[in-house]
Amino acid sequence: MRKLFFGATILLSALLTACGGDASTDELVAKGGKKYGGDFSFMSTEKASTLFPTSTADQYSARIVSQIFEPLMAYKGSDLAVVPAVAESFTVSDDAKEYTFKIRKGVRFHDDPCFDGKEREVKAADVKFTLELACSGLPTNQVSYLLKNRIVGAEEFYNKSSESLPSSGVSGIEVIDDYTIKIKLKDAVPSFERIMAHTGLGIVAKESYEKYKDDLNNHPVGTGPFTLKNKSDEKIVLERNPNYWRVDDFGNQLPFLSTVTVTFAQDKRSELMAFRNSEIDMVLEIPVDEIQNILGTLKDAQEGKNVRHKVDSKKSLSILYIAFACESDEFSDVKVRQAFNHAIDRNEIVDNWLEGEGWPATGGIVPDMAGYDNEAVKGVKPNADKARALLSSAGFPNGKGFPVLDFYVNGKEGSSDHMMAKSIKAQLKEVLNVDLNIKLCSIEEREAAIADGTAKIWRAGWIADYPDAENFLNLFYGGNASNQQMMVNSFKFKNTQYDEFYDAAQSENDPEKRMKLLTQCDQIIVDQAPVMPILTDDHIVMINARVRDFQANSMESLNLTDIFIKEFKKD
Repeated sequence: MRKLFFGATILLSALLTACGGDASTDELVAKGGKKYGGDFSFMSTEKASTLFPTSTADQYSARIVSQIFEPLMAYKGSDLAVVPAVAESFTVSDDAKEYTFKIRKGVRFHDDPCFDGKEREVKAADVKFTLELACSGLPTNQVSYLLKNRIVGAEEFYNKSSESLPSSGVSGIEVIDDYTIKIKLKDAVPSFERIMAHTGLGIVAKESYEKYKDDLNNHPVGTGPFTLKNKSDEKIVLERNPNYWRVDDFGNQLPFLSTVTVTFAQDKRSELMAFRNSEIDMVLEIPVDEIQNILGTLKDAQEGKNVRHKVDSKKSLSILYIAFACESDEFSDVKVRQAFNHAIDRNEIVDNWLEGEGWPATGGIVPDMAGYDNEAVKGVKPNADKARALLSSAGFPNGKGFPVLDFYVNGKEGSSDHMMAKSIKAQLKEVLNVDLNIKLCSIEEREAAIADGTAKIWRAGWIADYPDAENFLNLFYGGNASNQQMMVNSFKFKNTQYDEFYDAAQSENDPEKRMKLLTQCDQIIVDQAPVMPILTDDHIVMINARVRDFQANSMESLNLTDIFIKEFKKD
């Protein structure tokens, strides 16, 4: 065996504290200055589209799903170290093509009627069922791109499972015993351990899937620190799982919070005012021009009226881009896509339209990240003359004959996304004499327009599922263009050389050679322009100071398991 990992030193054993697993937070006494109880609340700018792991296709849903479900592996701390979660340990074969996971004993699914009133421990068969669900071609599965081309037999399973799950299963996923599962890969996958921490691979019980198949969104049954208490169009409330398996360094059974409440913001201003009034505990995106709505005026500060708060910031592993429907009449010609790219001045967007928020994307589609050579990728520079020449060469001199297109932007009136879209609209009109009609919409409305071919150009973004450059480049892999899932390669980009480089990078264990292959892929995206990279940003979180032990991370995910609320003593 090449390597062996144990989670005991980082994720402590499943032993509960002396208070007992079924005690309410009122009965528990925390050690080490921690405290049980309290409600943690925040607002989301988009409604969660699903509460089921394999259907999760956006960050807004993932932030809630990750509180209810847990995968085999997990990310720990702000540095995103990968550690065992539902898995206790794992081994990897010498050729890195075979992973054997030991399932942690004592991890239980949430109490639910699907188990006929009996407690249910997680077994290897549950992991197999979950991974096969994630490999399937079911229309509701949004994460097949993670496993379909990597696990032995997964592609064949995918092709046979568009309507139901074949009983034959995936040949490369084998249950050894109740607490051991083996996964065989077609080739070595350097990022496989990180992939196994993906929110979409949260462990699911077959009983819950079969009982709630048509209503899984309202009956999520996982192993996570919180369970669903209630769900409506206005809010989602989670409550503490009294049987959760984790304890902290002091032996306190986690989590500390009694409830988590997520409401949906009508607009950013109302969210900021709610924070200022201590109605919510956290703001995830803070526009510069609205900062006074949080902090108040100097007079407010002098009079002690502004809420006690702290700010945590991390450079986000994200990219915001404008996508083209590459098979459409309007954008099938690479010259048109290149013309649009050269017409846009990213610095103009950030400096004059977004008041300095974000960083212009001057390279490829992969944001700055540790271990990736961004400087090896030569980005597009604004060049009005070149943009006009390209569009003319494509048959649209001075924009003549190019249709007015609806520009789908998931955002609200006056939001930073709306301002960015207005800048792009203005620049394309000025440089190319091309008109866009901005259509503000929800994510679901945008995805529906992409799926039925109505959308030809749209605003989109990607936050890392796992911290690896390949996760961004996977968006453009030709094998994903025909998938039913809309979260990857919805632009239908196909390039043989790109796929060859990407395939080679998947199994390349030499870091230097792998890096070169990935940067070559990135350069093809710049040159072929299926999208226009616009900007990256910082993940800035403002949080009420009564919330303790909160940590932001560059993947913009939320770990609410370890935080606790401790009110300040009144003066």
